[in-house]
Amino acid sequence: MSVASFYADVMARLESLGVKVQIWTMPSEIVDAVPFDRDHANAAYDPVWVGRFWQTLLQSDRVLKEFRSRFIGKGKPGALLLGSFDLAVTRFSGRRAPPPTGATPNVAAWVMQEAYSHEVSSCGFWPGNGGYGRAAYYVYAYPEPAGYGTTRLTTGGACYDASLSQFILPYDAVRQAPDPDALLLGFLQETYVAAADAAGWDRTALERSAP
Repeated sequence: MSVASFYADVMARLESLGVKVQIWTMPSEIVDAVPFDRDHANAAYDPVWVGRFWQTLLQSDRVLKEFRSRFIGKGKPGALLLGSFDLAVTRFSGRRAPPPTGATPNVAAWVMQEAYSHEVSSCGFWPGNGGYGRAAYYVYAYPEPAGYGTTRLTTGGACYDASLSQFILPYDAVRQAPDPDALLLGFLQETYVAAADAAGWDRTALERSAP
């Protein structure tokens, strides 16, 4: 069924249960978004590709959790962000950061200011959006320290995309690797180290001495 039909069905069932709720029907972080109750164009569902995507999320989440376990500072556990629709893990240095000045489609400025109120090194998995256009793993730092983008990586297939201000590792490079876990963990670790060292994070206090 279409997004609009699904939305109408969900809201009608809630109302039949005596649950009255109001939500903002505009999809977040999407340019030229169509409100849920008016979106009759998107109505496709392919169970094969949905299953593949689910398996990718499960395996990516497993590795991201292992990477997260190496950090004892404040961090956001793995979460599927329903606006940008990426699976993300974020580490915080504990220091305040200047408020972001950019605009995010259909997101209030105060939301982004709260999200980036402190220094972060964030990583995750894009299913094909995020500006890259293909499935990929990404890492970025906010605020980005000087020289971060010129870091030379040892992870094969990874690079810094200046248009996105992110390090990118294509999903296909991980999928086809002899040891996908090692490749992805190596990418996540060396890009985090690059951000933490360039920004002067107190790594001794924030990291475990051993995995």
